[in-house]
Amino acid sequence: MVDRLVNSEANARRIQLVESCFGSSGQPLAVPGRVLVGEGVLTKMCRKRAKARQFFLFNDILVYGNILMNRKKYNKQHIIPLEAVKLESLEDDGHFRNGWVIRTSTKSFAVYAATSTEKQEWMAHINKCIEDLLRKSGKKAVEEHAAVWVPDAEAVICMHCKKSQFTVLNRRHHCRKCGAVVCNPCSNKRYLLPHQSSKPLRVCLTCYDSLTRAKVLSSNSGENSFSKDSSGEDDSDDEEDTNRSQQEAHDEYGSSLKSIMRSSTASPNTMTTNNIICC
Repeated sequence: MVDRLVNSEANARRIQLVESCFGSSGQPLAVPGRVLVGEGVLTKMCRKRAKARQFFLFNDILVYGNILMNRKKYNKQHIIPLEAVKLESLEDDGHFRNGWVIRTSTKSFAVYAATSTEKQEWMAHINKCIEDLLRKSGKKAVEEHAAVWVPDAEAVICMHCKKSQFTVLNRRHHCRKCGAVVCNPCSNKRYLLPHQSSKPLRVCLTCYDSLTRAKVLSSNSGENSFSKDSSGEDDSDDEEDTNRSQQEAHDEYGSSLKSIMRSSTASPNTMTTNNIICC
């Protein structure tokens, strides 16, 4: 089905509609061979709280953004190449159910669907797109992925020293290697993590020691590490805060995974709303 839609007018119109929803702030999405597979609202676990985000699944990328006006306007567009993605299912935990982790080499985060069925559909179709993409390109799956950041609310004190209590002045930081929430003294080292950035990143003292020991053992003198502190690094969440809970977000926007491939007779100006994607 994906191959049949590659050069179809319906697919071109749908991709153009997604582009228009992001406006001038978004990157162009129409490229040869790209197909819009489906869309839907998922709850993304961000640094401060869970937030509703609109996701679009293409056959080669995953795109998501902030919801300004449901199905009409989004901003803060993020594009994730699927060949760098790895999915990991999460066990249900209290209010957070039907979740999984989206891992990439530069950023990893948890998302949650409204139902178990939607979770299974999302994971199945993302994995199918990844499998097809890697098979066609001949590339191997990415092995190194960024850590998932521990949410701020889960750490009242530093997860490294177990002593420093976070306040307005004593702010939280995240280790880029393990994702732990740590105080500034416990994360005043920098280490080069090539799969995440070309610049040395903040890491906790435990990870710094582990990385430097591994470097010595491997005699890899080509890696650069830095131990000086820096206050110029942006530790803040890169997205706007919202006050919606996970259930409120799903209730307001409707989080089902929308199929845009079920019917070839759909109106050119609207996306179909079937719940099953046919790949």
